[in-house]
Amino acid sequence: MRSMSQIIMRKRLFEIIEIANADDKISAVYDKAMIVIICISIIPLFFKTTAPIFTMIDITTGAIFIIDYILRLITADYRYNKHSITSFIRYPFSPFAIIDVLSILPAFLPLNAGLKLFRLLRLGKALRTLKFLRYSKSFNIIMEVIHNQKKSLAAVCYLAFGYVLLSALIMYSVEPESFENFFYAVYWSVVTLTTVGYGDIYPVSVIGRIVSMLSSFMGIAIVALPTGIITAGFMSELEHKHDEIYNDKQKP
Repeated sequence: MRSMSQIIMRKRLFEIIEIANADDKISAVYDKAMIVIICISIIPLFFKTTAPIFTMIDITTGAIFIIDYILRLITADYRYNKHSITSFIRYPFSPFAIIDVLSILPAFLPLNAGLKLFRLLRLGKALRTLKFLRYSKSFNIIMEVIHNQKKSLAAVCYLAFGYVLLSALIMYSVEPESFENFFYAVYWSVVTLTTVGYGDIYPVSVIGRIVSMLSSFMGIAIVALPTGIITAGFMSELEHKHDEIYNDKQKP
């Protein structure tokens, strides 16, 4: 059986490595230190050449990321509020845990510089920028909004997916000579739906251009739907958190 002191220590450790509360100065220092370390770790990405200082940065920051990952792993039960072994099995498959592992792997590249396949792990350095999201309160709010509005967003995704296939099928039927196969029609539909318009594939017939114009108008409406849902949910969540802070201050 774990002693009470060990439980308290692990809980406090979890509070420190997680996003700091307003009154937790130690956790705030830890968050800021990790942000600085992440910034330092991506410095070698700005240069094409290699240097001993870059190797030292990779190894040092990689070691710190390993320690951070281990601390998060051994306190995973507090993250999921389930004090069982399933929490420790579940955490390595979480999105941020996967990002952490991919960010750690490039630190071992100097030991395997001769392996071409292993050089692909250098891409993991770029993923270190995603670690910033862990310390972004705005990102966490957006993730909460997406979770709360998942049914509405799922409905919009189904609508967009169906519209992409429908418009691609119509365009492929009225102007097959403009597309090598149906995949190119789907590609054109996605580009048109998102109003990107690369111009590499475009209709040349009158009917095709009419379909393209209608598709563009519909695309604007469909793309605007998830934006409106997330914006409304984000504002609602901000108001909710503001009310919580105000109520806490009003308590004696």
